Amino acid sequence: MSKRILVVEDNPDNSKLVSWILEDEGYEVTCTETGERCLSLLEKGPFDMILMDISLPGISGKETTRRIRQIAHLKSLPIVALTAHATETERQAILSSGVDDLLTKPIHDEHLLEMLRRYLRTVQ
Repeated sequence: MSKRILVVEDNPDNSKLVSWILEDEGYEVTCTETGERCLSLLEKGPFDMILMDISLPGISGKETTRRIRQIAHLKSLPIVALTAHATETERQAILSSGVDDLLTKPIHDEHLLEMLRRYLRTVQ
């Protein structure tokens, strides 16, 4: 059974790019463009990992992550932040929101796939 990845990204081009990369590797991908919709999707079905854009309309990726971490059965769900903001101060703020790791944009195929492999090894 393929791993289910939830991509939370408001930029359609970035969303398509990440989806193509992941689908080519056999992952099942669901995309949404808001934190609110992400939370709704998590109520409906299980995912093995989330790729979370930080700059989202409405609830930010950091706040969405904080809310996910408050849900008991999602506390250990791997969440990797995707961001173009890579200053050390912003990086620390993103990591302190509860994400497991961070990738900067533009996304490089091999970096993304390596990170997924690393975090999904522990997901059953």
